Amino acid sequence: MGYLKYLQKLYRKPTKELKEILRQRLIEWRKSNVVVRVDKPLRIDRARGLGYKDKQGFVVVRVRVLRGGRQRPLIKKGRRSKARRRKKIVSKSYQWIAEEKACRKFKNCEVLNSYKLGKDGLHGFYEVILVDKNHPSIKKDKDIKWITNSQHRGRVFRGLTSSGRKSRGLSGKGKGREKIRPSLRAHKRRGKS
Repeated sequence: MGYLKYLQKLYRKPTKELKEILRQRLIEWRKSNVVVRVDKPLRIDRARGLGYKDKQGFVVVRVRVLRGGRQRPLIKKGRRSKARRRKKIVSKSYQWIAEEKACRKFKNCEVLNSYKLGKDGLHGFYEVILVDKNHPSIKKDKDIKWITNSQHRGRVFRGLTSSGRKSRGLSGKGKGREKIRPSLRAHKRRGKS
């Protein structure tokens, strides 16, 4: 069994020492900037599984996202039917928002994928793998050169990453998912409920 399998097992069932180390890191990350470039991914097993390679052209970024705050303010005047609705439905996951923040910071890169690092009471922390699409080593690599094609430009903002597709409901197909393709908005535009 390779070392990545052992790392995977360790993160699935963390020991007390690992939990304490992660808690200390969360405290440090809270004080740092929202988007921070890191030299190496913290979870190398997860990053390698999502397509990361330790070569030029790959950028790993840690992103902090605010949790909560997804409710409309309570309206206390008037007696309208919509006044009591406090639930605000946001169709984006925190991970998708983290990917967008990373892509806005590094404009010359495209988001390959991302994974969760941890969360505290106020923030969620994600590591986002970015690819510099203009780098020569990326253009030569047969496994990743597909991202340099023009149809993948701005893929994170169109919901084409893994977390974006999951938030859009495209993780499955068949019965019960008739309304989500091509999109919920297109379905409503056609006059179907």
